[in-house]
Amino acid sequence: MSFQFTGIIVILFLMTVLSACMNDLQEIKSLDFADTLPDLSARDIEIIYSESARVKTKLISPFLRSIEGKDSYMEFPDGFIIIFYDSLMQVKSRISANYGISYEKKKLMVARYNVIVENLEKGEQLNTEELFWDQGKEIIYTDKYVKFTRGDEIITGDGLLSDQAFESVEIKNAKGLIEVIEEETEQ
Repeated sequence: MSFQFTGIIVILFLMTVLSACMNDLQEIKSLDFADTLPDLSARDIEIIYSESARVKTKLISPFLRSIEGKDSYMEFPDGFIIIFYDSLMQVKSRISANYGISYEKKKLMVARYNVIVENLEKGEQLNTEELFWDQGKEIIYTDKYVKFTRGDEIITGDGLLSDQAFESVEIKNAKGLIEVIEEETEQ
C-alpha cells in the first residue's frame, strides 16, 4: 500500500511539474524575439563599399558594434577612418574621428570628436567636432565650428557643406586670412 501511495504521489508531482512547463501557443507567438537577439561586434574591421565592381570607399575601425532592430545601426565607439578613392583607385580624401555611428537604412553616418577631413590631392584639411555624411546625397555637412586649412591659409566658420570628395566646400560665416592672387589685366 505504501508503494502505491508513493507511486501516486510521484505521478501527481510529475503531472504538476510538466503542466507548469507548458506554454500557451498564443503567448509564445506574441513574444518578440528580435529584442533578445545578441548584438554583433567585431574587432579590427575593414568594410569596402563598391559600385559597379569599383571600390568607392573603405572604412577601417578597431571596433564595430552592430545593433539590429527597427533603426539598425553600426557604432564605432573607438573611432574610424573612411578612405575615398577615385576611378583609378587613388586615395582622394579621408575622414577620421574618435567616434562614429552609421544608420544603414537612412544611409547617414555621424562622426564625432576630433573629426578630421583631408583632401589629399589639394592638401586641404578640415577639423570639427561633429560631421554628418549623407551617403545617398554624397555630401558632408555640419553646423558646428569648423577650421579649414589650405597651405598657410586658415579659415574658420560656423558650419560647412561639401561634396563627399571634399572638392566643393562651402563654409558658413567664414572668417580668416586668405591669399588673394590678382591677375594682371591688359590695358
